[in-house]
Amino acid sequence: MGALRLWVVAARPRTLPAAVAPVLVGTALAGTEGTFKPLRFACALIGSIFIQIGTNLANDYSDARRGADTEDRLGPVRVTAGGLMPPRQVLVGTYVAFGVAVAAGAYLVAVAGWELLLVGVASIAAGVLYTGGPKPYGYEGLGELFVFLFFGVVAVVGSYFVQVEQLEWEAFALSIPVGLLASAILVVNNVRDVDTDRRAGKRTLAVKLGRAGARRLFAAMLVLAYLAPIVIWIAGGLSAWIMLALLTIPLALRLHGVVARRTDGPSLNGALAGTGRVLALYSILLAVGVLAS
Repeated sequence: MGALRLWVVAARPRTLPAAVAPVLVGTALAGTEGTFKPLRFACALIGSIFIQIGTNLANDYSDARRGADTEDRLGPVRVTAGGLMPPRQVLVGTYVAFGVAVAAGAYLVAVAGWELLLVGVASIAAGVLYTGGPKPYGYEGLGELFVFLFFGVVAVVGSYFVQVEQLEWEAFALSIPVGLLASAILVVNNVRDVDTDRRAGKRTLAVKLGRAGARRLFAAMLVLAYLAPIVIWIAGGLSAWIMLALLTIPLALRLHGVVARRTDGPSLNGALAGTGRVLALYSILLAVGVLAS
């Protein structure tokens, strides 16, 4: 592979909808109040994307050092474990990605408040400690919870806050389905890798629950994500337009069928990418519905 192609592989573009989606939804909610500050939106988007890329690179580096990415894994090649990049080069890439996120975040801290400094530090720390550090939480079955918190609650509410500099319950409510679908991407990843993760001592939630239990969790995440717009509308926060997101139900049902029945790598790799696409389309339609409210 060429150098650029290697970096694209290492960045794991299939996971990037989890970084873009919450920024779109949070910013759309601010738009209902007549507020849209383009530079703040751009910096929030850059910060979120590069935190995700930095997390992916840190995960690539740390999993290789811990021996979790073995030759028999079913997922796409990992550049460190696969010998495609020297570990030091991947580590430098991690620093660069987080550095870009810090630069974008510094502007947001300057214009929107010191509270965002705490959010940024916590987000980067969560990215590094997912598979790094003395006791990585991703190896203890907490990955999905942290994805829900940081790519759901923190990212949606934070993106709303940088625009309007206040908090409303609707931002927290909208973060729930976004966080659930972002977490669902990780569930698919861990369902695919359950056997190799178990052998490597990586106790993901899928390893703890078993493949059947993880599949039920995936189904529950989808159900709750699609119930959320209905509940928010009934609660009176936003109009029925937010139920535009429900148009993606057929895609979600197709994904559920694959995750529920298949165990081969190609099918589950496709389902992982498909979950990212559902998250992206769901969030776009949700953002459009929010703006129409």
